Amino acid sequence: MNCSIVIRAYNESKHIGRLLEGIQHQTIKDVEIILVDSGSSDSTVSIAESFGARIVRIPSDEFTFGRSLNFGVQAATREFIVIASAHVYPVYPDWLECLLRPFEDESVAVVYGKQRGTDASKFSEQQIFHQWFPDVDAANQAGPFCNNANAAVRKSLWDEHAYDETLTGLEDVEWARWAQGREYRVAYSAHAEIIHVHNETPHGVFNRYRREAMAFKRIFPEAHFNIYDFARLTVTNILNDLVQASRQRVLMKNFASIFWFRWYQFWGTYQGYRHSSAVTQQLRQTFYYPHWSPREQGGRDVEPIRYNK
Repeated sequence: MNCSIVIRAYNESKHIGRLLEGIQHQTIKDVEIILVDSGSSDSTVSIAESFGARIVRIPSDEFTFGRSLNFGVQAATREFIVIASAHVYPVYPDWLECLLRPFEDESVAVVYGKQRGTDASKFSEQQIFHQWFPDVDAANQAGPFCNNANAAVRKSLWDEHAYDETLTGLEDVEWARWAQGREYRVAYSAHAEIIHVHNETPHGVFNRYRREAMAFKRIFPEAHFNIYDFARLTVTNILNDLVQASRQRVLMKNFASIFWFRWYQFWGTYQGYRHSSAVTQQLRQTFYYPHWSPREQGGRDVEPIRYNK
């Protein structure tokens, strides 16, 4: 099964080489790589070109997440479109194989894969990765949650419904919701695992969750997130993280970041949701509530990719 890989990037020279190296190690070799660059001033484009990527440029003042993806998908020539952030990289050489396998079911419109952080990732974000991306596959997910940092879609369906270019984020959720509304399936592949590199400041965390909340409110007009939700979820998630960090014997080094990360996560969410009304419990659970679940026990029987330093 061949595919086009669409990568959105802006000044990602520090990370993109590892993603492209990981693509070279994949069991699926027949891939088309398309880099959608929104005005990088570093060596992002030259690194991508050295790996054989085709460059599509979008002016920085026209950038939205949906618009840049639409540029990339439009340029792609394959039926299956893999979407990856420039600051992720695959763990195993069968990443693409696992991500594309669910498309053997013709009713599947979108597949998304597991994400984990690095050793330097904030502890709270690691908790979110475990919450949002579990260790068990889902062939027919109930809700439209997915994530375009590590996902794949059918181009023939994108031809019917492109990504919403006006959203401030969550263009992936809007697209999955459209697909499910037409009786297509959203699938999750736990073995299609990538490492997602984030090193955000408190202000960066605030902005990310604020814009995603604004988008969520657009997609689900009935949504609400009031000051009580902010206080309750901030306290609940901080306490959950403190307990988990203590159990893992990493509390002292993560103590401060747990407080500021969760504060800015939910303060940003509150600011994005202001003036909204009711949210579905299922989506509230997916996005906000702490989830107590066992950690992975051991690895896979597939040898991970050995990256150059």
